[in-house]
Amino acid sequence: MEYPKFTDDMKKDYKILIPTMLPIHFKLIAAVLGNYGYNVELLEIETRQVKDEGLKNVHNDTCYPALLVIGQFITALKSGKYDVNKTACLITQTGGGCRASNYFYLLRKALARDFPQVPVLSLNLSGLEKGNSIHTTLGMGIELVAAGLYGDMIMCLYNQTRPYQKNGEADQARDDCYHFAISRVRNPIKFMGKKKVYHYIIDRFAKVKRPEGIKRKPKVGIVGEIYVKYSSLANNHLEDFLVSEGCEPVTPGLLDYILYSLSNIQTDHRLYGRNKYTLIPGKMAFDYINRRIKEQIWLIKKYSDFDPPEDFDDNIKNCKLIINRGVKMGEGWLIPAEMITLGKSGVKNIVCAQPFGCLPNHIVGKGMIRPVKEICPDVNIAPIDYDPDATKVNIENRIKLMLSNIER
Repeated sequence: MEYPKFTDDMKKDYKILIPTMLPIHFKLIAAVLGNYGYNVELLEIETRQVKDEGLKNVHNDTCYPALLVIGQFITALKSGKYDVNKTACLITQTGGGCRASNYFYLLRKALARDFPQVPVLSLNLSGLEKGNSIHTTLGMGIELVAAGLYGDMIMCLYNQTRPYQKNGEADQARDDCYHFAISRVRNPIKFMGKKKVYHYIIDRFAKVKRPEGIKRKPKVGIVGEIYVKYSSLANNHLEDFLVSEGCEPVTPGLLDYILYSLSNIQTDHRLYGRNKYTLIPGKMAFDYINRRIKEQIWLIKKYSDFDPPEDFDDNIKNCKLIINRGVKMGEGWLIPAEMITLGKSGVKNIVCAQPFGCLPNHIVGKGMIRPVKEICPDVNIAPIDYDPDATKVNIENRIKLMLSNIER
């Protein structure tokens, strides 16, 4: 079957839909793409129909994130809100060895039944789908990194303030920071002033008054497969649930995953002699992003009493304690490394969120709990499997069982 292609001259007429994962991050990313002529809309549909459409259009042996992403696209296209003759779907690809690399083809196959005219676009840095991918330039790459940096910082400080808010002050601070950041992303002249955005975010969240004399709530880390880890659709609003249970969620940043992916280019070259042409650009990108994150960490430490995000170099050091960096299918060595890093930083309770049936992440997630606890014996880890048939009540009860061991 001949699938429709998306060409540059279609940008001005087509609405491009992208699935939700991290709302703040992805709205900033959509704004960056808008700077380059793409009319992008973030899908935020979370109805039961999403799962039902996914189950109808994706084989149930395929992982849960694929089911949700494709279900969200099909639900949106069936809603009547969009002109299906002027609409395209965009997904991100990392080019890894798990089934996520097949989402592009699974989505095209699903669309072929009712929406054969809808083209599918890929956003990736791996050279995949050259005839149907968004052409990324150095400038776009730098802007996308900035969007990730702003999103990670907002997420980090928001999670440290919202467990203590009384009247939505943290929610308002989050929204204010988003609007300020997006105004910078959309303005090419002001765009490069990252420190001004950082200072605004720090100062705005510092104005959220935490009640005096209240003991800091217990921290609960969230690690796992990237989509289930971040997407409220996939993890049943896990962060909201933890806050409702009197906890403070700690979620590592999106750019940590990007650093993990970039570091794997160097690992592949060292172990297998691969990536001859991408080794140097990959290392340059890794060093650039790592420096920007360290800058962010330094500013948070210097100008606030908030806890900064963990340094990615700590993940690399902790990885060496437990697993080889050649283990990189799915989220690979990053999951056990993040668990140890969180444990050493004082986060003694961790939810490891995984799609049911995701073999790579069950090995490096659930399968690594014992060796992680040998290094951090006082850490409690709850591996949670998510799938369309897992009830919210059962999942929350399993998490509550872990939380019941917390000393408050």
